[in-house]
Formats: sequence, C-alpha cells, structure tokens
Amino acid sequence: MTSLVIDNIGTLATGQPGAPVTRETSVLIEDGVIAAIGGSHQANRVLDAGGLTVIPGLVDGHVHPTFGEWTPAQDAIGWIHNYLHGGTTSMVSAGELHIPGLAFDQLTPELVVSIAIVSKHTTGRMRPSGVKVCAGTALLVPGMTEQHFDRLAAEGVDQLKFIFYDWNRLGDGEAIRYVAWAHERGMTVKMHSGGVSRSGSSRVAGHEIVAAVGPDIVGHISGGPIPMRDDDIRAVVRETTAALEVCSSMNYRATQVVVDELRAGGGLDRLTLGTDTPGGTGVIPRGMLRNICFLASVCGVDPADAVAAATGVTAAAHRLDTGVLAPGRPADLVVLGPITGSDAGDALESFAMGDLPGIAAVLVDGEALVSGRSEQTPPPRSAVRWHSH
Repeated sequence: MTSLVIDNIGTLATGQPGAPVTRETSVLIEDGVIAAIGGSHQANRVLDAGGLTVIPGLVDGHVHPTFGEWTPAQDAIGWIHNYLHGGTTSMVSAGELHIPGLAFDQLTPELVVSIAIVSKHTTGRMRPSGVKVCAGTALLVPGMTEQHFDRLAAEGVDQLKFIFYDWNRLGDGEAIRYVAWAHERGMTVKMHSGGVSRSGSSRVAGHEIVAAVGPDIVGHISGGPIPMRDDDIRAVVRETTAALEVCSSMNYRATQVVVDELRAGGGLDRLTLGTDTPGGTGVIPRGMLRNICFLASVCGVDPADAVAAATGVTAAAHRLDTGVLAPGRPADLVVLGPITGSDAGDALESFAMGDLPGIAAVLVDGEALVSGRSEQTPPPRSAVRWHSH
C-alpha cells in the first residue's frame, strides 16, 4: 500500500457548500484515496504544506475538447496540461463541437452518437496530462430514437447536451422524451441557455424552454456569451431546481443577477462553474481560479462556497465522484496560497480580495502531477517540502 500524509496545512476547504473551514490540519492518503482528515499519521511519504491552503482539485464543468490536447478552435496544443497547472484536475465536455469539417446544420442522430462514442473511447480514456476528462458528450438533435440512447449508454456515455436543437418544435414533446430517456439510463442533461453562441442557436433559450424541458444543468446561465433576459434568469432560479452554471464566457453583470437571486433563495448549492473553453473565449489555464475570484471578491460569495461551486457542486451536478475532500473520495487536490505582495493570509482570503493565489502542488489520485511550482501561477509565499520515510 502506498501512503502519503499532507501535514502543516494552514487552511482546508472541503468543497462542500456551507461546510466549515478547517484550520491547522492534515490529510492521509492511501492508494490514491483520502483515508482521513486530521490527526497524526505515519506514511511512506510526507508533504509539508508549509501552512498553505488545501482545496479539492478544480472541476471545470464546461470544456470543448476535440482530440487529446489539440484544439482547432484556438489552434493550440497542450491546453489540458496548462489547465492542470491552473489547478484543474477534472473537466466535463459540453460537446466536441470543433472537429474540422463538422457542419452544424447537417448533424444527424447517427453522426452525433458516433462522435460521442469515439470521443469517450479516445480522449476520455487517455487522461491527457493526468487530468480526468469526461469526454464524449452527445449533442441532442431532432430525430433520435430510444435505441440511440441505448447505444450511448452501452458505450458508457453519460453526459448529453441540447445546443443545436430546434426550439421552434418545443411543443411536439420530443425534447421532453429525450430527458426522460436520459434519466432512465442515469444520464445527465445540460442545456445551452441564452442566445446565439459561436455555433449559432435557433431561438433564445430562456425560462419558457428551460421550464418545459427540465434539464439537469442550465449551461452558462449568465452568458455564453449572451444570457437570457434578467427576468428569465430570476424565473429559472425561482421556479426550477436545475443546477445553474456560470462560465468564464459570462456576462459579468448577469452573473451578479444569478448570484443575488440564488442567495436570496438560499440556493448557492446549485451554482456550478466552468470555463466554456477552448473556443471563442480562448484558452484560459487559470479560468477556474478567476471564476472563484470573481464570485468571492465581486459577487460577495463566501470564498469557501465559491471553491465549492468550482469543485464539489460541479462534480455532483455531473455525477462525478471527485470534488470533495472526505474519507473515501479520490485524492484530487490543490495546495495553494497567497503570492508575494498579497495582503491575504491564506488562499481563501486571496479569493475574497480578488488576488489569484499561487499553486505549489496539484495531486490527482494521490499522485503529485504538479510539485514545487505551477507553470501557470507565481509561487505562493510559502514553499512545500517533500519527505520520505
């Protein structure tokens, strides 16, 4: 059995909304799984966190992969490696949209099913740079049958998304049947919301459509890039139970509307995060960190709850087993803290002040994939140290 103790942790946020922050603690990891939080433990290796903060690995709930770490949307290679160095340990595809030659106006049920299955068994299998990529999200188009859903389920595809669907045919009940078929098979359904994206949209997807279809997650509710109207946002928050996603492609003012309405109804545990990249928004290795900063420093969200939105809440909305630091969970975590020049005392204070923290280590399944210093952030004020027993 391999074991690792992370000790001298100054602050630990579990990734669960409303959970208390733990001070001066430790984490025991055995065979890639968290075995205990707190207490004194012996292990094969020790990571002295130097008083820094530990949070779960960030879960980017909205990415658009193509093949491995290449994205034609920005003609970039190695982007997933860079996101890892920005603290992202898991990501969920919102559809493999950018395959060269893919005609958005000629998508057929067989084509979208085939793309999802190929992506699931290629990019989704290889763990690019060690990141857990939930690839192979099937795009829902008119004309699909229950047999298409059976085929997707048999191949392990469990994420579906409405984006190119013709909402002018909302009244025929097909989209509602899709959601029912998906739920019967344990699949999660996300919906592109708002207006026209880079890929185009047939009709603004606001409260009327969201309420009628009943998706599990309302994608980029505050813009991707154009949101639904403010009154529609408020109605979706008040009158549905869907998880609500905010992405780096956001309309910043509309995000404040979302957060204010969620806070008023005690619903911040529905808030999930993503980057909606690569795409027209670009490639943003520190995108998830910036999302947390915006929520905590501008929107008034408690920084531990902002971290939870970027980790445990997003993971749970997509039915992933990561995103929370607790015994029995995968040891996916980030060690980070204020950089030199920041007045913050720890990473949570950094987020509240709007300062991006520096990353010292990133672990996936207990393995240090980033150690000593991130390639994408300045170093934190304190250094981590490794010891072997």
